[in-house]
Amino acid sequence: MTATTQPTVYEAFAAVMGAVQGIRKGERAESGPARFNFRGIDAVMNHVGPALREHGVVIVPTAEHIEVERYPTKSGGQMKNATVRMRYTVFGPAGDSFAGVAFGEAADAGDKAVSKAQSVAYRTFLLQALTVPTDEPDPDLSVHERAARQDAPQSAPPDPLQMAKDRLGAACRTAGVAPQTVIDWAITPSGPNGGVALNVCTDPKVFDALAKRVRDGGFAEPTPDEAKAAVQGELGGTEVPA
Repeated sequence: MTATTQPTVYEAFAAVMGAVQGIRKGERAESGPARFNFRGIDAVMNHVGPALREHGVVIVPTAEHIEVERYPTKSGGQMKNATVRMRYTVFGPAGDSFAGVAFGEAADAGDKAVSKAQSVAYRTFLLQALTVPTDEPDPDLSVHERAARQDAPQSAPPDPLQMAKDRLGAACRTAGVAPQTVIDWAITPSGPNGGVALNVCTDPKVFDALAKRVRDGGFAEPTPDEAKAAVQGELGGTEVPA
């Protein structure tokens, strides 16, 4: 490069990159649920601006897209959220240039949402294009061990007694038999095991036997002829008028 030759934009931008060696996260966000350190636009421009001027680099922003959304807050207020896509054209001392694109998003209760989003985009462009480190300890220097995986708790095994009760209930519904009819019969001497109270019974086999009796029609209402024959039997064979 002769004395009259200007450096290309890439050479000038590389010189800016060499001048800006690191920007610490010197600001801290305290509002809202999040707490974190960050590098604000002012801190970035205070470091990058002098180097840009020293090496004759000019950056011209152009808004390519702006999207604004209004939404209510939990407290009843109104907020405006802005998302922008910005194109930055970087000119060198010789007049040549290159361009890059960055996005920014920000919210504000007033009229500053777009301006904030543009600041975020510009900060992002400068930090990424210049590859500016934080000048802080590498997070990979600290390590942690993953805790042993906790297996999901196993569900309790099915209760055989409850399953048998459910089968009896299903049989009653299918056959159209009132459950109380089964309960009343079960406690009689003709019932299972010479009579059993189902409300205290803990044997699934009893409920399964009753369910089978229901399915087999053991609790069906007698036909008129069957009822007449039963009464005749109780009267010793005496004819019952129709």
